[in-house]
Amino acid sequence: MMHINSPRTDDDSVEQEIRSKGLNAPRITPQDVEATIASEAYFTAAEGFMGHAWATMADSRSIKPPAPLELVTICVLTLRNGYTIVGTSACAAPENFDAAIGRKISRQNATQQIWPLLGYVLKNVLAFSAGK
Repeated sequence: MMHINSPRTDDDSVEQEIRSKGLNAPRITPQDVEATIASEAYFTAAEGFMGHAWATMADSRSIKPPAPLELVTICVLTLRNGYTIVGTSACAAPENFDAAIGRKISRQNATQQIWPLLGYVLKNVLAFSAGK
């Protein structure tokens, strides 16, 4: 399989580029995104399946989740205002599954959803402070 290198687009790298170009207008930063997170929880889809089985079936001990659910990691971020955001990661090959990597990717996917929410809030603040 061919590997293609692409420029860094992680949040900290983009923030560094913005600062180096002297762009100082109000904006959302990676620190703003992190500051909105009150808590985080992780589980696999298999664990969620078993929790559901335990809660809804008298004899859930005999139930085994489908194997592919062991490869799906879910991150639930609770924001300071109580809003929740869900991010997921899935591993195609069971041999490549790593719980720590799954948590990292699912958290990144959840965190990316915060940016447009905070952008909307900032745009409102800017629009109303300008009298629009």
